[in-house]
Amino acid sequence: MNTHAQRSLFDQVEAHLRSQPAPLAARSDPATSHIAAREITMSGALDSQKRAVLDLLRIQLRPVTSAELAAAGGLDRYMVARRLPDLNRDGLVSRGSARRCDSTGRLAITWSAA
Repeated sequence: MNTHAQRSLFDQVEAHLRSQPAPLAARSDPATSHIAAREITMSGALDSQKRAVLDLLRIQLRPVTSAELAAAGGLDRYMVARRLPDLNRDGLVSRGSARRCDSTGRLAITWSAA
């Protein structure tokens, strides 16, 4: 794939991330959750985190758990676990079946790039 085609795909994904934001706080969540959601969005951290998780997920050879993905990329496990459902609602990742996680030994949902 040439550089122009790669850049075009990146631009499409970035546009999709901005046009289809997933809700970060439910109506029933406390005010502090809504404040945090607004801050992470306004700072650009949400887009950066989503992009990092999506980029890392795209290079995995099989569906992975959030803990496996975090370990593979040296990312915070809880940040990854929060961003995967956001990316799923955005239509960029798919939720898979559950299996025993190689990182935690617990049964966990797997994820793959859509």
